[in-house]
Amino acid sequence: MTSSPQNPEPHGHDHGHVHSHGPAAPVSQHLRKVIAAVLIPFATAVLVGLAVLWPGGTPGHERSGVGFDRQTEQGKVVSLERVDCKDVNAAQVPPTGDTSTPEGREAVESQRGDCGRATVEVVTGQDKGRTFVEIVQPDAPRQLKQGQGVTVAYAPDAPRDLQYSVTDVDRDFPIALLAGIFALVVVAVGRMRGVMALIALAASFAVLTMFILPAILQGSNPLVVAIVGASAIMLIALYLCHGVNARTSVAVLGTLISLLLIGLLGSLFIGWASLSGNTDDNTGLIKGLYPEIDMSGLLLAGVIIGSLGVLDDVTVTQTSAVWELHQADPSMGPRALYRSAIRIGRDHIASVVNTLVLAYAGAALPLLLLFSIAQSSVGTVATSELVAEEIVRTLIGSIGLVASVPVTTALAALVVSADRPQERPAGTAAAAPGRGGRGRRRKR
Repeated sequence: MTSSPQNPEPHGHDHGHVHSHGPAAPVSQHLRKVIAAVLIPFATAVLVGLAVLWPGGTPGHERSGVGFDRQTEQGKVVSLERVDCKDVNAAQVPPTGDTSTPEGREAVESQRGDCGRATVEVVTGQDKGRTFVEIVQPDAPRQLKQGQGVTVAYAPDAPRDLQYSVTDVDRDFPIALLAGIFALVVVAVGRMRGVMALIALAASFAVLTMFILPAILQGSNPLVVAIVGASAIMLIALYLCHGVNARTSVAVLGTLISLLLIGLLGSLFIGWASLSGNTDDNTGLIKGLYPEIDMSGLLLAGVIIGSLGVLDDVTVTQTSAVWELHQADPSMGPRALYRSAIRIGRDHIASVVNTLVLAYAGAALPLLLLFSIAQSSVGTVATSELVAEEIVRTLIGSIGLVASVPVTTALAALVVSADRPQERPAGTAAAAPGRGGRGRRRKR
């Protein structure tokens, strides 16, 4: 009994222990067929949906010149000088002389101190080399510097001297540098998995920008587009990052079930709460340019796509937990596996839900500050459409995340347990002593 290292049958009972820190053991052919019978029709339906709904590009429209819907070019600040604000008429006091209003006080303040007079050169487009003057008030949130790159808006219908204006600064280099650092860190830590994760990230952005957004603008149902696009992203990301195997397939099934639940709850409560999805200048501009877009459907599509990333994390973690528990102790049945893995899942739920709520609260922080300044009651704030959208988005996404833990854990426990009798040739368990001794030999 002490000579187990010389056991001539190492591939029997001890299979799970030998590979407990490596890739999951391949499942039986029968189980692969069962999983394929579910996933192949699903993947086929996603491909058909992509083909039917493929937009073929973003539809064109006549630019409104409002907000983001402006023609822009790149520019450069070639010179900057300080001048008295009064000399350049930085702002005018109201004709009535009333400075009791916020606008009047702001106008008075803007005439005090030195303003910046920047000469900006257009460096792209048909007017390349043309210069114009931009006045920057001393209290402006964005100050310009000589040699700085800027984004300029072009208004062809305006008088020649007013056709160009600075709308933003050029952030290409710091953003590109940060993206490069991110990629290096991911590859350095994740190695080949990190490389595959970056490829999956690029594929996700490709689906989002080439399919989801143009298809919605073409007038397709936002909910259907979001489901098809999210499913495509899920299949690409999970299989690229984690390989084509039963473990990943179970995570895909768990994610799919949770997405369907999120879609059903979102459709019910967004309609029940009468959320229009048209709550700010940007959504109003979209509705004005493309009146056929269903804005409430767009809101629901955002809920589904926003939940997908965290869902992938939860379902993969739970599936991996079940597989590792099974390899550590192959004698565990589905109930024991579920009970052990769900304890890991409860810890994950607590952290993920808190993260999701704080992420939405952080994004809406300026809005919450405005309500606080107005001294509105909690009930008024919570039920206003601007905040109610975020509340509904957060709660629906959190319900889907919480539900994904027991669903995925149960699926993984059933799959890995159902595979055990088929991985082991008949009589192997009785013949091989294994590490568990005689008592372990009798367990299945």
